[in-house]
Amino acid sequence: MAGDRRAGNIRDVVRASWARAGKMGIHPDSSQAPVILDEDAVATKRREHVFSQVWPIFRDTARSMTREPGNILFASDENGYLLWISGEKHSVRAAERAHLVTGALWNESVVGTSAVGTALALDRPFQVFGAEHYLSVATSFICAAVPVRDPMTGKTLGTIDLTSDIRTPQAAVLSLVLTAARLAEAHLREEALREQVRMQQRYIDRLSRLGNTKSALISPDGTVIALNPPGWLPRRMDVPLVEGPAILPGGQAVHIERLTIGGPMVIVERTTTDVETVPRQSLNFNGLGLDRPWLSIDGYTHKLSTRHGEILAVLAAHPGGLHAEDLAREVYGPNGKPVTVRAELARLRKVLGYRLSSDPYRLTGDVHADFLALEHEMSSASLAELLDRYSGPLLPRSTSPGVVKLRQRLHERLRVKVQHSGDADAIARWASLIG
Repeated sequence: MAGDRRAGNIRDVVRASWARAGKMGIHPDSSQAPVILDEDAVATKRREHVFSQVWPIFRDTARSMTREPGNILFASDENGYLLWISGEKHSVRAAERAHLVTGALWNESVVGTSAVGTALALDRPFQVFGAEHYLSVATSFICAAVPVRDPMTGKTLGTIDLTSDIRTPQAAVLSLVLTAARLAEAHLREEALREQVRMQQRYIDRLSRLGNTKSALISPDGTVIALNPPGWLPRRMDVPLVEGPAILPGGQAVHIERLTIGGPMVIVERTTTDVETVPRQSLNFNGLGLDRPWLSIDGYTHKLSTRHGEILAVLAAHPGGLHAEDLAREVYGPNGKPVTVRAELARLRKVLGYRLSSDPYRLTGDVHADFLALEHEMSSASLAELLDRYSGPLLPRSTSPGVVKLRQRLHERLRVKVQHSGDADAIARWASLIG
């Protein structure tokens, strides 16, 4: 590190990585990988990361190695956070001293030269032998890491890494990790192609409703999945697609809408500049008198859990959105954890897609909720109409503070309106509604 090239036969790629680490002020003997993510945060990242689909492939491919002492398998995300680990328990415990644990950040900008961090920095497979590690605490290990890419977009998703005690034989370790990575990418490609078919089937009726209007369904990597009529667009779009009005390279004036977060897009030709041609459907939430609310979106009805109903009710009542901390308090109470609500929102996103925006979390587009509509029409609709539509309290068994406030506010306004009406029939109906 002092520049004396007689110090050993150091590979140029390692020397360059050491130089980058030195410029960032990392000290080899006093630095360790920071363990940033707690158990809840790791669990959340696992649920949200695509590696949750392929971790069993990684683990099974390397099983013959990880059964033996001295070998540990890791998977990291694209930032270098270690999220999965597999290995013989004594080896795993020994690795903990070097902070080779889930939740630790092994990015080159933080720890210098390592298999995970440098493989991500170089975006290619990388193996580090003992003293080539920048951190002294890691020099007793040999590590081989391979970036795993999204087979449709080419984006790096993370790495798979096999770490071994320096005394462990290293025959074909890098080849084994490469095999695991390629098997995972093949699996992801198969799943992506299946998802394209599902999307094509799901949205083909949506495209058909446009009649003679030119339209297309485009996958995240730019592949044209469905086209009406054939031939009006190329088979692949090689330019970035952004939601909203756009002019394509071929000169077509179109409107682009993303169907789900990170998912496919609908492209529709614009026949006028001031009329949106993409048929948008509203999001309809119903929770009055229901322990299990339901949500209608894009013509599909979803039965929700009570927890997901609570989150949607609170978000519907806050069109400006809520940050995770505030939403956690509204849903779980004063001790609610943002990481917990983020995990539930990650599950909800599979239903809501692009209609769930973040930072702050909010519902986008046309949002209708039965309890909000009833409250909005309290002064204009007749009492009989209001009672016809009030099928019971909002999520009656929910104890979420935010839902309790919404439920009590609507219930009290309706109660006062009934009592002040002096209508005997309305009072009797109200009595039957509240039991």
